[in-house]
Amino acid sequence: MKRIGKMAEIAWFIGTFVCAFGVVLCTKASFGLSMMAAPPYIAHVALVGWLPWYSQGTSEYVWEAVLLLVMFLLIRKFRLKYLLCYLSGVIFGLALDLWLLVLGGGGMFSSLGLRIMGFCCGILCISLSVAFVFRTYLPPQIPELLVMEVAKHFRVDPTRIKLINDITCLVLSFTLSLVFTGGLIGVGVGTVVIALVNAPLIKLWSKLIDKLFTFEPMFPKLKAWLE
Repeated sequence: MKRIGKMAEIAWFIGTFVCAFGVVLCTKASFGLSMMAAPPYIAHVALVGWLPWYSQGTSEYVWEAVLLLVMFLLIRKFRLKYLLCYLSGVIFGLALDLWLLVLGGGGMFSSLGLRIMGFCCGILCISLSVAFVFRTYLPPQIPELLVMEVAKHFRVDPTRIKLINDITCLVLSFTLSLVFTGGLIGVGVGTVVIALVNAPLIKLWSKLIDKLFTFEPMFPKLKAWLE
């Protein structure tokens, strides 16, 4: 079967908007979000009562601004690419709010069956989106950038930095949830499930999309400039 070519740029758009859709589905399922998605969601829940404009999408790119500042303090270096990565985060936040509007806000799905279905579809969407993002040269969002740049700066294995980052976000999520809501919001059994199945699902999706697409750039000069 002939594969569809020159998907490098399109992969970024698919990754961004499909991931946002998956996060919204998991939000409405209310079993818990991923360790990276949970902190901005908890901040949104805690603040939206006082700041009605502070949407889940807004909270997402405010959170990415905090991560960008943390990265800058750690590596003491700044590049134009970092601003482009932050722009990716803003677009992702806007996509989140768009999907929330389409699906009727951030309230839970009405039945347990719908919640389970939404959660499963959300996990599939998130893992598929990551598989696409891995194949694009366009700027990643700040969480991925932080792992890559800190690992490069300190010359350590990126998986080690990813593990430290995940544990930090999990602890932060539990703390924020207990302090600001008095319970566990945004973290739960779904957080554990996502952590366990995400990597195997990404691997499966990667094999499938590599059979269907090739990821050469449509704009090689843009790729060269960004790299």
